[in-house]
Amino acid sequence: MVIAIDGPAASGKSSVARRLARKIGFDYVNSGAMYRAVTWELLREGIDPARSESVEAALARISLDCGFSGDGEFFIRVNSELPEVELRESSVNSQVSEVSTIPAVRRLIGSRLHAVAAGRRVVMEGRDIGTAVFPETPHKFYLDASPEVRRRRRAAEGHNDSIEKRDRIDSTRRHAPLSVAPDANVIDTSHLTLEGVVEAISGILRQRGIGQE
Repeated sequence: MVIAIDGPAASGKSSVARRLARKIGFDYVNSGAMYRAVTWELLREGIDPARSESVEAALARISLDCGFSGDGEFFIRVNSELPEVELRESSVNSQVSEVSTIPAVRRLIGSRLHAVAAGRRVVMEGRDIGTAVFPETPHKFYLDASPEVRRRRRAAEGHNDSIEKRDRIDSTRRHAPLSVAPDANVIDTSHLTLEGVVEAISGILRQRGIGQE
């Protein structure tokens, strides 16, 4: 079973998905971290993310694995390494949206996401989980917030990237663009606390018999 949580940058996806998964006893999967991991490895190899043909050639050399540790934490291994804080480096942050537009990258990560979710109950967050990766799941949520609120959130996290630029890249890419699934529950997080958003989603899920206490 997959609960899909999509939305633009700084809409609260990661915090909400992690907290929700803990609340209802599901595993948490951060798809965005996988795109960051690929971006990090490409930059380490000195490959320009804007050159899609070079990126596609590099993918054949990149071993990308993901799964869950003994304590249930989601992990990503890239060529036998386990990057963590490296995935938040400014260089990765500035290039990940460009890398994510490349169809070969999305296909690779999509296949890994299907493999890691097989036979599990997961809360998976990203930008196309409910529209492209798991369009068949009936449990779709789309989080959004005003640009002003999202800019403040990004700044509080120590990032100074352009929300508008990331939105433009994410929503206009040709392959699996950021969009709202027709059957998604849309939640504006602008004026809600983290717990408020989690409760709104878990309330809907309880009505469906999921996460009953």
